[in-house]
Amino acid sequence: MSETVAQDEVEERAPEALPLDAWNRARGARMVPFAGYEMPIQYEGIVAEHNWTRSSASLFDVSHMGQLSVSGDAAVLALEALLPGDIAGLGEGQMRYSMLLDEQGGILDDLIVTHAGPHYALVVNGAMKWDDIAHLREHLPDEVTLTHQDEQALFALQGPLAATALEAIVPGVSELTFMTAGLFDWGGVPLWTSRSGYTGEDGYEISVPAELADRLADALLSDTRVKPAGLGARDSLRLEAGLPLYGHDLTTETDPVSAGLLFALSKNRRQSGGWMGHDAVAQVLANGPATKRIGLSLEGRLPAREGAEVFAGAEKVGTVTSGGFSPTLGHPIAMAYVSAAHAAPDTPLEIEVRGKRLPAQVVKVPFVPHRYHRKGAA
Repeated sequence: MSETVAQDEVEERAPEALPLDAWNRARGARMVPFAGYEMPIQYEGIVAEHNWTRSSASLFDVSHMGQLSVSGDAAVLALEALLPGDIAGLGEGQMRYSMLLDEQGGILDDLIVTHAGPHYALVVNGAMKWDDIAHLREHLPDEVTLTHQDEQALFALQGPLAATALEAIVPGVSELTFMTAGLFDWGGVPLWTSRSGYTGEDGYEISVPAELADRLADALLSDTRVKPAGLGARDSLRLEAGLPLYGHDLTTETDPVSAGLLFALSKNRRQSGGWMGHDAVAQVLANGPATKRIGLSLEGRLPAREGAEVFAGAEKVGTVTSGGFSPTLGHPIAMAYVSAAHAAPDTPLEIEVRGKRLPAQVVKVPFVPHRYHRKGAA
């Protein structure tokens, strides 16, 4: 799980500065308000940074994300009362994508949970972290401790050369496989590092003490294989990877089944229940979802953005939730929720953009194949 910024998204409240604010500005970053912070949307340019991530390695500052820890003897049972995944089955260093749900099965946020040894680590979306903290504090029992690790910065190093670049300064990280994590030494500084990310490429997320963030960034960028990248490229990459963005593709109005996130509902826990929202989600599983999240491929160059209406003939059948031009594929792509009857691959549809109907076709996601370094892969 991770979070990206839609390129035309604007926030109204006064943003705060993150640990790398001065570092980002000194490197020519174009800063925009997002999730309550000033964030770098681009440095050299969104398309250039997107393509560099596909071919080499890019460093993203994602310090706005919420880094939380949940500890105590009852931590596992408490988390399983809130998350639909098999948390008890996680071995030390293993990670799982999951969600916080409300009683109606609506998605409050998506997140990553990791068995970090003495505690469970949660990484939640920056725009939702205060709501998530409030929700967790309300529902976790008193004997379970929730800690917001706000003294930590967070980097995402993504791309096919990320492993060799990071291994050069943090020995041992190349032994990690996708969705595993561990504590590694960087010149006497402990770095909690996971082989994960939200670009569809191989890569890492690295938690570092905030006061050392600029030093680590400089060390990584001293390698010519690594360049900084902003949230604009992160958004176009996650869209090509078919990964949903909270607040757009996922909201309290969507449920895990309609969103196509069945893999996050561990099979044994679908049946046993015991987690918030189970009854509502079980009904959707039994009856089938009324709408489904799908991928759409468009011709030409005009992209369909969030909110564009989707039609089958004269009938409106859905709405675009994420969309843009794909630098890798060379044409626009989008994700949308449409009625289940129109969700099958190869179904021809139309999207209304600027008063015109653009032809589109339902396609399987990801639009661009994932290149994660999975266990057992060559």
